[in-house]
Amino acid sequence: MSKVCIIGAYNTQFGAFVKKNRETGEITDLKSIYQLLEEAGRGAIEDAGLTPEDIDGVWLGTCSPSLFANQEHLAPNALEIDPLGLRFKPMTRTEDACASSSVALYDAIYAVESGRFKTALVIGVEKMNLLNTEGVTHALACCSHWPTEGAEGMTFPGLFAEYAKGYRTQYGLSDDELARILATVAALGYKNGVQNPLAHFGAGSLPDRFKLFSADAILNLPEEKNPMIVHPLRLHDCSLVSDGAAALVITGAEQARKMKDKVVEIAGIGHSTERMAIRERENMYELTAAKNARDKAFAEAGITTANLDLVEVHDCFTINQLLCTEALGLSEEGKAGYDYLEGRFTTEDTCPVNLSGGLKAKGHPVGATGASMHVLLYKQLIGEPIGVSPAKVPLEFGATLNVGGSAVTNTVTILRRIR
Repeated sequence: MSKVCIIGAYNTQFGAFVKKNRETGEITDLKSIYQLLEEAGRGAIEDAGLTPEDIDGVWLGTCSPSLFANQEHLAPNALEIDPLGLRFKPMTRTEDACASSSVALYDAIYAVESGRFKTALVIGVEKMNLLNTEGVTHALACCSHWPTEGAEGMTFPGLFAEYAKGYRTQYGLSDDELARILATVAALGYKNGVQNPLAHFGAGSLPDRFKLFSADAILNLPEEKNPMIVHPLRLHDCSLVSDGAAALVITGAEQARKMKDKVVEIAGIGHSTERMAIRERENMYELTAAKNARDKAFAEAGITTANLDLVEVHDCFTINQLLCTEALGLSEEGKAGYDYLEGRFTTEDTCPVNLSGGLKAKGHPVGATGASMHVLLYKQLIGEPIGVSPAKVPLEFGATLNVGGSAVTNTVTILRRIR
């Protein structure tokens, strides 16, 4: 089967695009979900060197626009990118929590592989900051197993705290060891993020102002600046509540070679699903389904971990960056934390992790996250990095590991520069 290639990509600025009146609680939208969606889609089409008329179909990944922005049936709004050029084209929404736009990409790949579609546009978008903290917490809790988790007051920090406690117990870490490891992971994200011009926590942001680029800098913050959210996870172990969008244009390899001097193929994908309720899982110290997705993607691409030149992983919480690092085989089981402490996975490493700053610093508009991972990896592979780039060149293989919910939906993509 002929491979599918990315031929255009675009990422909006990530941030909190609202104005909040602390006295009245009134929230003013400064950049709507519609504007974000249109900006990303239009940008990707232009980056591909195409016109909207060239697009055969649109796949939109978004998690919960109805709760976050009072808009269901969002996919047809992609038509507003160009009402004449895109009118009557099929448009489909996918939802798989934080992996929504990775799954949108996969569905678009299947469409191109089928031969029914020649060129597809994939967009991921989320507008989260129209809600207050309580509203965001509820919307995200709807992505848990509601009867046994959300309805019982379990939040996503609480769900991933269970992974942190399981990991700590399984590998015999003390609370202090785990805290230093997690702070080291957060600091790496901040250090990379301030060099990403599109990051929510970019240059001039809080981590930059307070120079939170080491574990000590984070651990030495006063309690009110880094409160415990759910033991053992503190505020700086949690990703951001962000607004943003990202988009990709894909087509068959033969067409891509005719259009582009730099060609990146989607060499392999893996999509695996875990039991939704955490109480039904065999353990809470590894991402078993993510490892299954890795195996599928690696097999299709014909590679091993040793081939990877850089990766973007799903650090919704610092503990999940450790789990993803191990799931991709970059660290031995239970050793990822020590590898980060030793200074691995930086720009100087053979396989840097989250050069974008990750969800921790780049931001985490949940429906846009998967698409954004692919956009930024693609840009790295073609030699047009957004932000910091790895010391090792040239680059051939990159991987994304994007999860939805409490690591329920697990997607691994292998991208390969073939020209």
